[in-house]
Amino acid sequence: MLLEKIKTPGLSHLSYLVGSGGQAAVIDPRRDCAIYLEKAREAGLEITHIFETHRNEDLVSGAPVLAGMTGAKVLHGPNPERPIVYATTARDGDCFAIGQLEIRAMETPGHTDDHLAYVLFDTAYPDKAVGVFTGDAMFVGDVGRTDFYPDRREEVAGILFDSLRKLLALGDQAIIYPAHGAGSVCGSGMADREFSTIGHERLNNPRLQITDREEFIRLKVNENHYQPPYFRLMERLNVDGGSAPPAVMRPRRLSLAQLRDRKADHLVDIREPMAYASGHLPGAMSLPVDMISAFAGWFIREGDSVALIASDEDQLAAALEHLVRIALDNVVGGYVGIVPAAAKGVTMQQTPMIDTDEVENRLGGAEGWTLLDVRDADERAKSAIDGSQHIYVGQLNDRWQELDKNRHYTLMCASGMRATVAAGWLASRGFEKLDIYLGSMGAWKAAHD
Repeated sequence: MLLEKIKTPGLSHLSYLVGSGGQAAVIDPRRDCAIYLEKAREAGLEITHIFETHRNEDLVSGAPVLAGMTGAKVLHGPNPERPIVYATTARDGDCFAIGQLEIRAMETPGHTDDHLAYVLFDTAYPDKAVGVFTGDAMFVGDVGRTDFYPDRREEVAGILFDSLRKLLALGDQAIIYPAHGAGSVCGSGMADREFSTIGHERLNNPRLQITDREEFIRLKVNENHYQPPYFRLMERLNVDGGSAPPAVMRPRRLSLAQLRDRKADHLVDIREPMAYASGHLPGAMSLPVDMISAFAGWFIREGDSVALIASDEDQLAAALEHLVRIALDNVVGGYVGIVPAAAKGVTMQQTPMIDTDEVENRLGGAEGWTLLDVRDADERAKSAIDGSQHIYVGQLNDRWQELDKNRHYTLMCASGMRATVAAGWLASRGFEKLDIYLGSMGAWKAAHD
């Protein structure tokens, strides 16, 4: 038997390959799905089933592509907003044999109306479940968000409560295999661990400690989550079926002249924040490679062309990989060479960094200046600097238009990372009076404890 987890960095997406007796199933595959076929073949297994726990919001499903590669049957839950054109509907109690293993569908709506969990049994020991693929209904340390149906907030929160009771009834011995881990936008309180059991979650998951349905509903309704614009693109592709990823997962190498000639919609500097702040091409935004999955979908829209600026080829390849998984892959090429270009006299822009002393001086009465906090609402509710203004970094995609280009803005977050993203976006929109609070709230707390 085989059960292997495949993790997608950045998105914190978890998918699974499970096999026995020459057959295999894949649960929640990502768009660049050749990895599942390769691993199955290495183990001498044929992929016969592809199970989707729900219509994902944060990445493109690889189910239709993998089905085309293998001939496997795709199973999806009932009650989607529109028919999933590439899948067959699985319903509560449907059973699927994978060699000695059996996978049983369990309807667990709440996160989405079409949500299924897949319960794993070993037919040699059929009395209790070995494990359960919980999708986005239950995570390690958290449960799924319920904000995708704003007109039905109380209803879907209550439905999720009921679905969680069904999962708990599988027994404490069952291992849970969620679709996301810590760092995902699909939950806010996930543990760093990616292994757990129903029993452990029953005892330790804060959301599962709430046994009163109405209390659970109130808590879920009052949660704060953000929905990047690219979620709408994911919803459409995961109903109609996304295309295969590019055959070559490495951007074309561009010279500086070619970079300029391409006239891409976005110049995206994927180097480290300090490198960007020290010197970047005019008009470039900052999106460090390991932050692409979290923020590209806020600022880059479907069809927008992108040119990447990197420190090396490996950064370019990693960036394209992240963008492909969210279908923002109109990448015209990549440029490596900021330092040599600067040495040749190419004009660069810089973004100054300031410290806590300077922030305090300006808070004392600087005119024409704003300290702009770009953390999320939950972070700001816990602690904020008096006199600062708040706009979440992602919401600057549109709300930058509310800001005055003649005003001086200092960007801050928890450490300075997201502040650099925010400053880079504003710089790409023509703002010139910008700097970044180095260390941000972390530095502020250190100075005032």
